[in-house]
Amino acid sequence: MWPILITVVPLAVAYIAPLLIIALGGLFSERSGVVNIGLEGLLGVGAFAGAIVTLKLQDSLGGGTVYVSLIAAALAGGIFSLLHAFASITMRADQVVSGTAINILSAALTIFLARSLNEGRAIIKVIGLDKADIPFFSDIPVIGPLFFKDVYYTTFIVLAIVAVSWYVLYYRPFGLRLRACGENPHAADSLGINVLKIRYIGVVLSGMLAGLGGGILLNTVYKEFSDLTFTGLGFLALAALIFGKWRPWSVAAATIFFGFAKTVAEMSVLFPAIKNMPNIVFNTFPYVATLVALVLFSKNAAGPRAAGEPYDPGKR
Repeated sequence: MWPILITVVPLAVAYIAPLLIIALGGLFSERSGVVNIGLEGLLGVGAFAGAIVTLKLQDSLGGGTVYVSLIAAALAGGIFSLLHAFASITMRADQVVSGTAINILSAALTIFLARSLNEGRAIIKVIGLDKADIPFFSDIPVIGPLFFKDVYYTTFIVLAIVAVSWYVLYYRPFGLRLRACGENPHAADSLGINVLKIRYIGVVLSGMLAGLGGGILLNTVYKEFSDLTFTGLGFLALAALIFGKWRPWSVAAATIFFGFAKTVAEMSVLFPAIKNMPNIVFNTFPYVATLVALVLFSKNAAGPRAAGEPYDPGKR
């Protein structure tokens, strides 16, 4: 059992961190009242931007390229999310349709640009981040080898972002205004809160976090960008958001479940007893587990009351 744990848990942690930051991005958008099913497309844009920055700058920047690529991934996700914000908030379009369009546009645009900028090749490989031991904590028996030995520092950066997000959402005026816009935008407007501005900020934050998640996935788990690399991960993050009932730490707990499900699917070949089973069983396992979990546990999960409803300041 120990050899299996020492193999599976570190990889699961590597999956959990980017999934968590992507789900957290969805939380900011939906807490403001804008449904964002475009997380898949936004993380793809972030991963593409990180890959292109690495491709073009790694010779001149060396080891520092990976950090620049993560910044580029976050910025690209934020900029691309403005399309969703404009359609959903300014034009008051159907938010689900807009998010679907983001996913379709991202998949087509990133592959087209990847081929254009990489001599016709759609696959871009990157060096990525190196793993390291966390001083002191890696020496703790049992826990140390599982969670603090040979890990990516981005995991702890993500946890710090979750903690800050929880504090901002529940203990700072901005968080109160954001949640008010997602629950009762008319009441928020009557108190002088600019609902449209807050929603724009929520969607852009969502895009930046999803893009950063794509950049982290690129530089940790996959080490390459292609049209098939990130398929479905945005929807896993969206499921974790719903399963976690739009609360930061509950979303984190849900992401742990989905991260382990994805890891089991990826590492199935290491288990002799099941390695002869068809690949489709393992490829679909995390998504089947997602459906089962949502059916069993999300019956009473209610999102922000105004999520998905366009807001018109001229109507009461």
